[in-house]
Amino acid sequence: MASASPRRADLLKQIQLPHRVVVSNIIEQVPPGLPPEEIVTRLAAEKAKDVAHRLSAGLIIGADTIVVYRQQVLGKPVDEAEAVEMLRKLQGDVHEVFTGIALVDAASGRCFTSYERTLVKFRPLDEEEIYYYVATGEPMDKAGAYGAQGIGAAFVEHIEGSYTNVVGLPLSRLTLMLKKFSIEIIKK
Repeated sequence: MASASPRRADLLKQIQLPHRVVVSNIIEQVPPGLPPEEIVTRLAAEKAKDVAHRLSAGLIIGADTIVVYRQQVLGKPVDEAEAVEMLRKLQGDVHEVFTGIALVDAASGRCFTSYERTLVKFRPLDEEEIYYYVATGEPMDKAGAYGAQGIGAAFVEHIEGSYTNVVGLPLSRLTLMLKKFSIEIIKK
């Protein structure tokens, strides 16, 4: 897996997919104006290909997650002030979570990409809750400045779509993609 995300590693363990982490060295940049699904699939593919070039064999999983609020991409906050601003925007409203997935066979270079989109509605938050949450440190390494699998779950009023997508790796989509490489998670 071309990601240092402990959340993604936990999700792969959940479906009992043996894996090891080899972190990608790419700089996450995309041309301006790309739609969210292209941003995440492009970055996921770049991460997976970067790791694949360093290995002689294996299937590499690359993933990238962004939060989109009113056509504005919210990545990971650079500091606590930005995390506070992101949470102020998201509170009491609906936003989208996009995760791109890329699977690259290191030996052949064969690559498949896909993405998942999930709608998330936050309940209204007060300033005290926002500042307390940011002070926990949890929002600092997460797109949109929250973790639905952690304390941030207290803000999520409704999810329409894949919960594991919001965490960072849509498992249903991934298991379908793995079949293209003859990998079955649920064996018949």
